[in-house]
Amino acid sequence: MYRVRSLLGLVAALALAAVCVVAAPAMAKPQVADVRIGAHLEFTRFVLEMDAAPAYRVFVLADPYRVVIDLPEIDWPAPASGQKGGLIGDLRYGLFTPTTSRVVLDLTGPARLREVFTIPPRDGQGYRLVVDLEATDRPTFLADELDRRLVSRQELPRMRTALPAAPAVPSDPRPTVVIDAGHGGVDPGAIGVSGTYEKVLALSYAQALRDALEQSGRYRVVMTRADDRFIPLRDRYRIAEQAGGDLFVSLHANIHSSGRIRGASVYTLSQDASDVEAAALAAKENKADALGGVELSPHSDTVSHILIDLMQTDTLNLSRSFANMLVDTLGERVKLLNNTHRFAGFAVLKSPSVPSVLVEIGYMSNAEEERQLKTKAHRAKVTDGLVASIERFFKLQTAMHNN
Repeated sequence: MYRVRSLLGLVAALALAAVCVVAAPAMAKPQVADVRIGAHLEFTRFVLEMDAAPAYRVFVLADPYRVVIDLPEIDWPAPASGQKGGLIGDLRYGLFTPTTSRVVLDLTGPARLREVFTIPPRDGQGYRLVVDLEATDRPTFLADELDRRLVSRQELPRMRTALPAAPAVPSDPRPTVVIDAGHGGVDPGAIGVSGTYEKVLALSYAQALRDALEQSGRYRVVMTRADDRFIPLRDRYRIAEQAGGDLFVSLHANIHSSGRIRGASVYTLSQDASDVEAAALAAKENKADALGGVELSPHSDTVSHILIDLMQTDTLNLSRSFANMLVDTLGERVKLLNNTHRFAGFAVLKSPSVPSVLVEIGYMSNAEEERQLKTKAHRAKVTDGLVASIERFFKLQTAMHNN
């Protein structure tokens, strides 16, 4: 055994395994032709023009204030972020489940769904989904959020994001490495100075690490996502639990208000942050579910804290041990941030039984480093450092087990 399994970890994995999956009917993907936001005196209008009449589901979420629009999988050729007007502060689009696309409208304040309707093709325009919003107060918004009578047409199946099936190889003696590409789908993550999306960069590094580990033949590799889709934070470490993970590596890229800061860094879990920047980064990363339009449970943090308080200290010790190895090997290959090994309350690292680290491969807010991060040569250096650390980590575990 490469990983210390506690009874608590096993119970937690089983308790978190229940996921509702509903298959959606097959259909041709509608094409988005245009997106428009109009600010009127009494309301704000959002218009999504497509070449086919879609099924849709629209609802609101608080803290932060959001309008969520679920659609069948659609083709959206243009970048979705950066559009705003009236009550809409920004919008994002991306794949939410394998058959569901999601549009999230970030609101500048509480607003109610005044009207939602479609307009058939006419005057040279295609089918239009129209969402009219009007300002309201917080109590009214919260009442609308609690009212689960969703505004819908051709009701989409109610579904949660489905966990990928863990490879069924119980007899495989190799250690299992779970690779987590940060963000994805409707959540782009950070955006670099040249417009690079963190979700794209993270996936490219995750795929490179997967390929290198699989080519070695020494590891069983599981990806939390292998394409551009949204995976909630809790589901990411749940995948590691269900896969029988022996190590969880989450890959990200950072930004900072100062364009001068650069360098890779490694983070492990702690309820007390090592510094102000680590705390701020954890807070930003923990907002990924909100960005993806996920309803945030008031109990999730409490449950996580209980698990962390009760778990064996071996998991955190192994996480920190691997992080220290990673700092050493990465430092021989790429530039590191000062005080490279940091810690804070990252939600994605809260598995009670799988050693876990989060790696920020560099800063996309630094123009020179962003260019480097996008090169094959730099990706190879980071991958080589990760692989060397993983090999060293499991050799040490084998030696300790044999003794």
